[in-house]
Amino acid sequence: MSFCPSEQITTERRLVVKKKSKMTDYFADRAAQWDKPGKIEMADNFVQALLKHIEPKPHWKALEIGAGTGLVGLQLLPRVRSIVFEDTSEEMLKVLRSKIDDNAPVEILHGEISKYRSADIDFVFSNMAFHHIEDIPKTLEHLFVITTPDAKIAIGDIRSEDGSFHRFDPVPHKGFDTNELSAQFEKAGFRVLHVETYNVLRQEKIPGKLSDYEQFILIAEKPAM
Repeated sequence: MSFCPSEQITTERRLVVKKKSKMTDYFADRAAQWDKPGKIEMADNFVQALLKHIEPKPHWKALEIGAGTGLVGLQLLPRVRSIVFEDTSEEMLKVLRSKIDDNAPVEILHGEISKYRSADIDFVFSNMAFHHIEDIPKTLEHLFVITTPDAKIAIGDIRSEDGSFHRFDPVPHKGFDTNELSAQFEKAGFRVLHVETYNVLRQEKIPGKLSDYEQFILIAEKPAM
């Protein structure tokens, strides 16, 4: 992830949109049909798991990494002061924008999370997006910089798998070993509070074969100074 000084920043009423040129949109062909029952259920399950461990506060400014069409973030928006919705897919963000009122307390960031530079984030959450991030250590180092003392983190993704979850398409990570991921969080300065498997996806990714994919949630915090 690198900062591009030539990025153009435009404002749509109260929605702040930061655009990066020549970015490959992995989800361009799927965004319009993304909000299917299975995706909605997946988002709901993550939100339920998150709320068991974190109670969002009305004064918090939140950041969602890989916001997609807002299936998770829009559920949490009424519980916090504002949310920065980040995603590298412009098409997914177009769907998200269509769901947001003009006066909603949100910012939309199109591009890598490294573009966000303000150290004012109280709450970070991400569902099924971390395996698309190439450099996890660098991302965590950046999150440590932009979060406030005592900030809370909730990451949902899948445990290590054989690559079939994405039908063997090239993605940066075939799920995660949560011990290794926890160690990366700790090295970046965060304190990992809890890790658990909260759901198992049973899907036919390979024709004729059902596979189980364990979804985990990792809860961490930035130590208070």
